[in-house]
Amino acid sequence: MKLILTPFVWVLNAFYSLTGSYGLALIFFAIVVKLILFPFQLKGKKSMIQMNLMSGQLQKLQKQYGKDKERYNQEVQKLYEREHVNPMGGCLWSFLPLFILIPLYSIIREPLVYMMNVGVDNLAAIAEALNWSQVALDNGWIKAADEAFRNTGYNQLYLSSLITPENLAAVQSAAGEGAKVFAINFDFLGIFDLARVPKLKFWTMTGGFALFLLPVISALSSILVSWVSQKTNAVNQQAQQADNASMKMMFIMMPLMSLWIGFSMPAALCLYWIIQNLLSIVQEFICGKMLKKDYEEAARIQAEREQQEKEEEKERKRQAAEERARRIEEAKSAKGKKKKELMSAMEKDSKGDSAVIAVSGVGMRSYARGRAYDPNRFSPDGPTAYQDPDLDWAEAKKNAPAEEPKKKGLFGRKKSAEAEQPVDKQEENPTEEPVKETEVSTAQDQNVETEAAEAEAPFAPEAEEGSEEEDSKE
Repeated sequence: MKLILTPFVWVLNAFYSLTGSYGLALIFFAIVVKLILFPFQLKGKKSMIQMNLMSGQLQKLQKQYGKDKERYNQEVQKLYEREHVNPMGGCLWSFLPLFILIPLYSIIREPLVYMMNVGVDNLAAIAEALNWSQVALDNGWIKAADEAFRNTGYNQLYLSSLITPENLAAVQSAAGEGAKVFAINFDFLGIFDLARVPKLKFWTMTGGFALFLLPVISALSSILVSWVSQKTNAVNQQAQQADNASMKMMFIMMPLMSLWIGFSMPAALCLYWIIQNLLSIVQEFICGKMLKKDYEEAARIQAEREQQEKEEEKERKRQAAEERARRIEEAKSAKGKKKKELMSAMEKDSKGDSAVIAVSGVGMRSYARGRAYDPNRFSPDGPTAYQDPDLDWAEAKKNAPAEEPKKKGLFGRKKSAEAEQPVDKQEENPTEEPVKETEVSTAQDQNVETEAAEAEAPFAPEAEEGSEEEDSKE
């Protein structure tokens, strides 16, 4: 751990030697970190712009392969490889400041071990030389006067804050060989004691109100960073709409994180976080200016790509129309079996839209068909055949068990069965005009007379022959 933190310790000690102020050393340390991370942050913003420009193609893939998740993921991966875009590039670099914050927190929490190279075994001797038990009890760092020093929490930070030029010699002798003990000036602008932890109950500690303001300023600076980031990203209107949800989340999470850092960690770390936020605001303005030309170039390429796709689609339709016309002419000029084969092939190729509409019933409500309607999307045979729900209901009613007889009418007569049964013909053909009862009865009478005449027709000749014989006899 000490080997990993060595570069950070060296930079922080160098700035403290130049300035003589722990607060100024943290400010310069934050500036150096921001300068080192600036190229990575710029690269992350470029990746975010490229991802936002690809949102249209991702939506097309979602519509095309939305049901097949595995195929959709494969096509998305191919798209990323073709466009040379890393989907994690936009958010990965934004976590780098947190990786700097963690080692800095360790250095701030244990300055004797990391900044002054004091062994852990010598911390108890230093605490005894500084009268830790009594001073810590007066400041509320421990609860009992006879409690021994323990290297937990922020006790090492509190212990280092007790080192002054007057007791420095005693501490150096207690620290042992190899230690480079010096008195750290934790006072910043005569207002903040950077070795203390801010509290919500600021009235219970000396200088507590000034420390209470640090987390509040940190939260406000986080909100300002999010707002400036939205304004600078307004160069890309499409990106602003796509990142609307993420920006709202940042508006909520960043101030809460700043408050948590401010009220749970030393004021020195809170000061570093405030400086980081202020530098991030400056960085957003610089990135917005630098990436404006990049976005315009990417937008131009995107517009050219869309125009090319439209031209390709238009060319494909033109070629398909020419091929269809050629096959029609070929079928007209052909004869016999060849003509039948060509006609059947054309009919098979054109199967789909008109035939499927007739089967599925979509033609009954053509207004519901969108421009992306594909009848064979989920099945090569088209959708399931359309069935009239009224006919299904009539069939189910016929197969249902017999109901109990209904009550008599108002004048004691039962309702006729014919009146209770639904008229299937009228339901099947709602557009046809209903047949009047008089016409039905007339047609039935005519049918009865015809049937009677046909039944009597075989006996009519015999009756006529008998009458002629009687006349001859007479």
